[in-house]
Amino acid sequence: MLTLYGARGSGAAAIEAALVVAGVAYRNVEAARWLPGPGLDELKRVNPLGQIPTLVLEDGSVLSESAAILIHLGLTQPNEVLLPIAPSERAQAIRGLIFVATNCYAAIGIIDYPERWCADCDETTTKRIRAATRTRLHELWGIFADSFPPHPFLSGPRLGALDLLAAVVSRWSGARPHLAEERPALHEHLVAIDHEPRLAPLFERHWPPKN
Repeated sequence: MLTLYGARGSGAAAIEAALVVAGVAYRNVEAARWLPGPGLDELKRVNPLGQIPTLVLEDGSVLSESAAILIHLGLTQPNEVLLPIAPSERAQAIRGLIFVATNCYAAIGIIDYPERWCADCDETTTKRIRAATRTRLHELWGIFADSFPPHPFLSGPRLGALDLLAAVVSRWSGARPHLAEERPALHEHLVAIDHEPRLAPLFERHWPPKN
């Protein structure tokens, strides 16, 4: 059985959603650098960096990086479950996964931890870094929306890995409100993914509805 290490509201939600869609059994371990305890200790034994998501495969090999995990699952699951079979469509789906990971996901890391990218940051500089990066992040989501329109899903006729990663990563740093205003078609599509019957309970657990 696969073992998935992650925390609520983290990028591990995309991997968990992919496992659910693919019908793959897995053991879920609550773990993150900000959650000291047995789960984190177990995670560090397989991934000393303590990264989440981390997925341990049946043979004991370790995968990290959300896009890499999703591509692996897409390539190893049969019947076009997570990645299209057609080479051109599959290439575009992989392109989309890498786009989200290297552009949108990376920008969120700067917004969350600006001090990692600025020596001796004061409060004013930190605010400027966050504001500029958030603006750039929203620009990137606009480019993504224009490059990967739903037809009816982001990589073809079936729900796939790209839909799942976009649905998760777009929840951070104000991307959803921006898309609702600037790219309503993509926003509507992502909301539909949130409420997909197989996935709605999972997403509600990661992001409980606000009263």
